[in-house]
Amino acid sequence: MIVPELPFFVYGTLRPGEVNHGVFLHGRTRAEEPARLRDAVLYDGPGYPYAVEEPGGAVTGDLVTALPETYGHLLAELDRLEEYRPGDPRNLYERVAREVVRGGDGRSVRAWVYVAAPAVAAGLRARGKPIEGGDWRERGGPAR
Repeated sequence: MIVPELPFFVYGTLRPGEVNHGVFLHGRTRAEEPARLRDAVLYDGPGYPYAVEEPGGAVTGDLVTALPETYGHLLAELDRLEEYRPGDPRNLYERVAREVVRGGDGRSVRAWVYVAAPAVAAGLRARGKPIEGGDWRERGGPAR
């Protein structure tokens, strides 16, 4: 299966200045810019957030474009970090292609987003704590 080389929309520990940005993304990107994911709500997780697809919500994050020579390796590393395996019902996250809005010019761009897997999303909707305003940095808390 050929995977398109889309940028990544990150909204938690992979954002610039956060712990996993330094571990996984530093030196591997050619662009990082503010962006928003529409029709999603952000939920507080155990030291990291989950985006849950829900109409009307919005999540604040960053659009990260990988250097072409690092893309394949970076994609595999991010899939491992997010515990995403295609088709595995035990996934915590699903990697999906979604439209995100760039903060600078307001243009929509297709990007990979790790959203809560269906079982996780159902539990968060039932018992989770939404992060008001959709910005994980605004809620504070420990990084993963």
